[in-house]
Amino acid sequence: MPSKILIRAAHIAHLQASPPFDGLSARMPVIDRARLVAQQQARVDELRRAKYESILESNEAIEFVRGWASLVDGRTLCVRRDDGTERVIEADRILLATGSRPVIPAIPGLDASPYWTSTEALFTREAPRHLVVIGGSIVAVEIAQAMRRLGSEVTLLARSTLLSREDPALGEGLREAFADEGIRIHLHCVPDAIGHDGREFTIRLPDGGGTITADRLLVATGREANTRGLGLDRVGIETDEGGAIRVDDGLRTSVETVYAAGDCTALPQYVYVAAAAGTRAAINMTGGAARLDLTAMPAVVFTDPQVATVGLDEARAAEAGIDAESRTLPLEYVPRALANFDTRGFIRLVAERGTGRLLGAQILAAEGGELIESAALALHEGMTVEALAERLFPYLTMVEGLKLCAQTFSWDVRQLSCCAG
Repeated sequence: MPSKILIRAAHIAHLQASPPFDGLSARMPVIDRARLVAQQQARVDELRRAKYESILESNEAIEFVRGWASLVDGRTLCVRRDDGTERVIEADRILLATGSRPVIPAIPGLDASPYWTSTEALFTREAPRHLVVIGGSIVAVEIAQAMRRLGSEVTLLARSTLLSREDPALGEGLREAFADEGIRIHLHCVPDAIGHDGREFTIRLPDGGGTITADRLLVATGREANTRGLGLDRVGIETDEGGAIRVDDGLRTSVETVYAAGDCTALPQYVYVAAAAGTRAAINMTGGAARLDLTAMPAVVFTDPQVATVGLDEARAAEAGIDAESRTLPLEYVPRALANFDTRGFIRLVAERGTGRLLGAQILAAEGGELIESAALALHEGMTVEALAERLFPYLTMVEGLKLCAQTFSWDVRQLSCCAG
């Protein structure tokens, strides 16, 4: 929630400063960062109270214990409280949902500097003059663009490419959009050293690339499971090489009585995946047989344009042994994008060759996150691109682009009228 509020505020500021329509005068917005943060925090506090704290307080069947817990065995927890006392809690089933924490790279001098993680960046009441971002994944690109739109100079240093786990065209399209907004990007770049003199950072670039000075440094190089100190080894709970807990599709760990959900597991780190996992774990812990199916899991990066994906791209389809083909529709062929005067990006659909069965979608578009669930539903229902092309989509909507892209498997959409069905 805090990041999405920040991103939305930055988007509105950007539209004020750079409206896409000729008849609208550009004006630089007056940005009061402290008031923005206060409003952001008030909304977060409101939701925390309504959705979590009040529920804990009002449900007599729930006992809330504050402290640091570790497993004694598959049915027993030892909780160490802040006053030094300990409490042993026994249970028929235990759910681990301890989340994740930022990964901090081993760069000389970094530990001794006052760097930011996403927490400090999202709640700062003063916009940086020059923000350097180390990282190229979701958190890095979202905050980098938001800070730029709120008036900061921004330089981004990515170890590989932007969004390196996605189809390369998505990261490249986002890089071009960022460059147009004045964000400086160094790809395949990990600093050799970090210095701080009490006032500003000095970041030494690799291979004799010189140095960059900045007043703030954000480290956004990914997150790792928050599982240290839980005693997983003691009870035999299996983890991956990064410490994330391995679970089956019923959210069970390798210990029958212990379940896990959320970012402490090896599942994709999205809040809706965590919520779905927690619900299914609760069902199974009380005798049910629910399963978590991630075959049609949509994902969104809230940049502008947004990056939205579901299912397989061509490379992952090939890895799975599926003969696939794809079609890419530039947004200049989507009537709504033309009407918006914003044709940055594309829609790509991947289908099984021969059958036309939809395998995945990759979207780079403003509000791409609003499109991706339609593709996810089509994927979940086993639709073909031919069937998708025959569906009725409302004219002058961005989601109509899915239909148009599906039509490109059979026709040249450049020769079709605007709403040809």
